[in-house]
Amino acid sequence: MSKGKLYLFPTPLAENAIHTIPQYVLEQLHQTDTFIAERAKTARRFLKASGTPIRMSAIEVMELGKYTTPQEWQQYLRAVEEGKNIGLLSEAGCPGVADPGAEIVKLAHEKGIEVVPFVGPSSILLALMASGMNGQQFCFNGYLPPKKGALTQALKSLEQKAKRFQQTQIFIETPYRNQSLVETAVQTLSPNTLFCIACDITAPKEWIQTKRIDQWAKIEIPNLHKRPAIFLIG
Repeated sequence: MSKGKLYLFPTPLAENAIHTIPQYVLEQLHQTDTFIAERAKTARRFLKASGTPIRMSAIEVMELGKYTTPQEWQQYLRAVEEGKNIGLLSEAGCPGVADPGAEIVKLAHEKGIEVVPFVGPSSILLALMASGMNGQQFCFNGYLPPKKGALTQALKSLEQKAKRFQQTQIFIETPYRNQSLVETAVQTLSPNTLFCIACDITAPKEWIQTKRIDQWAKIEIPNLHKRPAIFLIG
């Protein structure tokens, strides 16, 4: 019996942004009725918005939460080993990129399962594209420490790496801490360091600006509270 495939389906970064998913991706999505996702509720909301012709009651979504065990991951891929195609969904953006789905992809390779990635929005790449910073050398650092002392040290370290290696440093923050992070960055980084804020990417209120720290210090920074954002240092 031939094995099925693991399809990596991107999801929109913002609400009502299904148009950011290519049509050929939706066509394959609409032929798939079994998925692995971080949260079933989010996955089903996306599938419904995509216009899938498959009844919601006929769609199976296996959750990949923080408490899911490696033994359960094995079970999730059993259907693929038996010849069924299944899809992997991210909460937002591309599966496996800053996403726990990477563990499922790794396991699929170990089992000799074909992995098929699809084109879709990535906040990391879109922010880098729009920042004007070095796209030849860059590093994604995930979340920085929340406490101010550790955050200050982390920002200084990223600034040093950006200067020393000519490498754009990219990171994210929990949306409700965006404002304090930016304030700390303006207070901490050198005046001539480039800092980019990319907020609400692909949403109607998308806002992306790159400025030197001394320029940020002279303007009123917009309200970023609870708005998805990504930050870059160059």
